[in-house]
Amino acid sequence: MGGLLAEARGRNAAGCGNAAVNRILPGDGGNVATALKTQRNRSSVKAFLDRVPDERRRKDARAVSAIMEDITGEKPAMWGTSMVGFGSYHYRYNSGQEGDWPLVGFSPRKDSLTLYIMPGFRDYGALLAKLGRHKKGVSCLYITSLDDVHLPTLKTLVRQSVKHMKKMVKERASQATSDS
Repeated sequence: MGGLLAEARGRNAAGCGNAAVNRILPGDGGNVATALKTQRNRSSVKAFLDRVPDERRRKDARAVSAIMEDITGEKPAMWGTSMVGFGSYHYRYNSGQEGDWPLVGFSPRKDSLTLYIMPGFRDYGALLAKLGRHKKGVSCLYITSLDDVHLPTLKTLVRQSVKHMKKMVKERASQATSDS
């Protein structure tokens, strides 16, 4: 499941290198615990988007925020200092690292608008072929401008990824309950 299972040093739960970086904190009994730097907080999404320096990127970020809010039914929330997320799920790696992460989100970066599609892209090849100009990472979709992509396809991709994540979260919760 791409982003859920992608664990790499210096990468976040989305499998992207620069949105969140793990930091090492002292743990109990001299052990080392890993904490995720990017966590949900109460910072203003509106104020963050208002500070995006590039007018086109700011406009695109507001449009993506509206799309994701409409699809998820969730209000946007800041995650860390530069990521806007919608909804959340709890993850736990085999290494013991665990945390919370948005179901879907985005970050208006200098070079592109980065969308976090948490299941990864394995099941979305046909949609990506119709999407238009983009690049992708493990669970990151990089778009230079919304003018370069087919918006109905982008909405379908976001909708399907959120549906996939909600189903996976529900299955994991049911499995954890039955294991208890």
